[in-house]
Amino acid sequence: MLNITDVRVRLVKKEDSKLKAVASITIDGAFVVHEIRVIEGTNGCFVAMPSRKTPDGEFKDTAHPIDTPTREFVDKTVLEAYEKALKEAPAE
Repeated sequence: MLNITDVRVRLVKKEDSKLKAVASITIDGAFVVHEIRVIEGTNGCFVAMPSRKTPDGEFKDTAHPIDTPTREFVDKTVLEAYEKALKEAPAE
């Protein structure tokens, strides 16, 4: 199983934005994936992996888990770090 050794979350504080945070994960203390986005959807927040826009306007992930258990683990880990960052953020 994947060993995520660090998660860093930067909250996005725009009232009208569905983008709530941008995260980076470190895997085994040796490999980092940046630009993982936490987005507010109709059924709550979800994780979007880093992607790029193709010439035909479609978005393709540039890094992503290969199997469902790993995807679920990454999602859970990033969303837990996001919730923790929200609780620790200073009140405005």
